[in-house]
Amino acid sequence: MSTSRLRGRYSVILAVTLALLLVLSLAGCGAGTSQSSSSSVPSEIKVGTLYAQSGAFAVSSMPQYQGLQFWADQVNKDGGVMVKAFNKKIPVKIVAYNDNSTTGTATTLYNQLITQDKVNILVADFGSVLTSAAVPVAKNNKMLLFDPTGTGASFFTPDNPYLVLTSLPSSGVWPTSLANFLLAQKIAKVAVVYCSNDFDQSQAETLKTILAGGGVTPVYYNAVDTGTKDYGVILKDIAATKPDAVIEFGYNANDIAFLQGIKSGNYKFNMVFTVFPGQQYSIIQKAVGNAGLEGTYTYPTPPLYGFNKVNYGMGMDDFIKAFAAAQNIPASQVNFLNIAGYNAGLVIQKALETSASLKQEDLRAAVTSFSDNLDTLDGHFKIDANGAQVGETLPVSQFQTSNGVQKSVIVYPSDLATGKAIYPAK
Repeated sequence: MSTSRLRGRYSVILAVTLALLLVLSLAGCGAGTSQSSSSSVPSEIKVGTLYAQSGAFAVSSMPQYQGLQFWADQVNKDGGVMVKAFNKKIPVKIVAYNDNSTTGTATTLYNQLITQDKVNILVADFGSVLTSAAVPVAKNNKMLLFDPTGTGASFFTPDNPYLVLTSLPSSGVWPTSLANFLLAQKIAKVAVVYCSNDFDQSQAETLKTILAGGGVTPVYYNAVDTGTKDYGVILKDIAATKPDAVIEFGYNANDIAFLQGIKSGNYKFNMVFTVFPGQQYSIIQKAVGNAGLEGTYTYPTPPLYGFNKVNYGMGMDDFIKAFAAAQNIPASQVNFLNIAGYNAGLVIQKALETSASLKQEDLRAAVTSFSDNLDTLDGHFKIDANGAQVGETLPVSQFQTSNGVQKSVIVYPSDLATGKAIYPAK
């Protein structure tokens, strides 16, 4: 081979080698700066969630979903959510599927959102039952789960960094004020019936533990299936113990059936407590009437009380006005679950504004960084090391009628009280 041809061949090899090195160098630079490169900025932030359009949880799930959708609509009107990782506003797209209140369907769909739809953010459906399907899927896929209302205490464990409760305290905390109220009122004979799911069982166990610390042992303490629709026999057994207070921990359908059972059985108890009238007053009031709620107790949640002094998002009054107008409903029909969905959106928004990247670990670190510094219409946002909400409190209120209007009157604790308890109930 001639010298000139040899030089030519070496020149070609050298040129190809240099070209390859240049390509690899550029690729390496791109990988290191992909979050800030304009070519890698996503056209939208995909928020994946589920809703129940039918089934046992539809009446709660749909309002929560509407609240989340309202949040997305609000940020998109302003050009999108500010994403620190790209230093720009990016529109939000809600990717949502109907789980029909079924945990098996929910499990499949949560997996689909993560593995097929490749969502950036994952949000749980309403409540502990449907969230129970999301928690293991999110953990196994190392996907941070923003959980609006799934408060089951067993979800929040040291080995799961992929869970944040946004809009309610962990259910194991809920009955603290209730238990202390019972002890303060010196009510010694307490009957407790609860549904056999984590959400309700954890409340029952906390109540029982705190009462025991005050020397009170329930005269009745039993679980029922979450699908229970007839409390006739149960109420008969409870009445036989002659309790001074009757506590029922269930979902809204359970509360309705329980209160209807009291009415149809003509039972007269000194105190009756149920969970969901404080979240969905208009729905339960329609089912049982003012008479069925009069004198009963609940956990009041926004908007039965709420916060206008906030450092993030809309205050309560502004939200009610804007949401009612957007949904074309009376302001009186805006309920807690609308607020819970919107509030979850606010926590997501703050995380995106704060996180160094869209990596799930960075998003979780961002939430930790602003925990205890965020005040929204739903209250003070603070999470513990396991992601459980510990900043919000649930007081105790009683439905009382004054001047022909039934209202939720907060009776405990004293620093939040708006009136005094009527005990025994009339």
